[in-house]
Amino acid sequence: MSRPHLLLPFAMLLPSLALVIWIMGYPVTDLMRMSVHAVNRFGQAGNFVGALNFSKLFADPLFWASFRRTVIWTVCVTSGTILISIPVALVLSQDFAGRSVARLIVLLPWAVSATMTGIVWRWTLNGQFGMLNALLLQFGLTDQPIEFLATGEVAFPVAILIGILAAVPLTVIIFLGAFSSLPGDVFDAARIDGAGPLNTFRYMTLPLIRPFVNIAIVLNVIYAFNSFAIIWILTQGGPANSTDILVTYLYKVAFQYGKMAEASAMSLMMFAFLLVFCILYARFAMRERAL
Repeated sequence: MSRPHLLLPFAMLLPSLALVIWIMGYPVTDLMRMSVHAVNRFGQAGNFVGALNFSKLFADPLFWASFRRTVIWTVCVTSGTILISIPVALVLSQDFAGRSVARLIVLLPWAVSATMTGIVWRWTLNGQFGMLNALLLQFGLTDQPIEFLATGEVAFPVAILIGILAAVPLTVIIFLGAFSSLPGDVFDAARIDGAGPLNTFRYMTLPLIRPFVNIAIVLNVIYAFNSFAIIWILTQGGPANSTDILVTYLYKVAFQYGKMAEASAMSLMMFAFLLVFCILYARFAMRERAL
């Protein structure tokens, strides 16, 4: 193949690649500039301060508390979503009466925005007139209303459960695609050889859908790490910052406390966390596939 023909694919990709680099590169470059300068409330950069903004973040106990909570939130939402979505998708991939309706019911919440999901759950969990408290009182499971969102010890696990429910529909779609791509003749041969359902799932289904599991993990980690709407609408990071994760604390630092320079440094660190995770996980997945 001649050299012009070899360069043609790269030439066709160049405009899109340049657009992506500009869309991603400009905000990151601007964040880097603001993170090493003094910045006023209007986003205007002043004197160069070096690593001072990062030092302030590292000395902030609320930042580290939010970071630890973000790790817990991300791990719990991602793992819970994967563990629920695989069996749900496995059931929905079977041929049974009403399968289309069942798929619609499971996937319908995906059409609802995270903001609306948070609003509905905040009404449902209200300690005075919420539907959940009304049901608990009606069935005699409690003798007084429960304030689900009044303390961080209760509100944060509740937010994790809601985050899992919000992420399940998209993950189920991923695994439905995975199960639909499995070769049926291989599983028919396994059944003829006497393989049971559990062994078939463990030794055949899981290895075959591993690329889809990797995709689901990466997408859910990115979703959970940047998930702002659910926690903000439920608790706004309260009470007393006890449910803040990095993205909600970032909003407070930037727009409530007016510390734009520190917020820029935090944004840059969050971007670095996700970038490092994606690179390391991609290398791990590729190495695992090569073995």
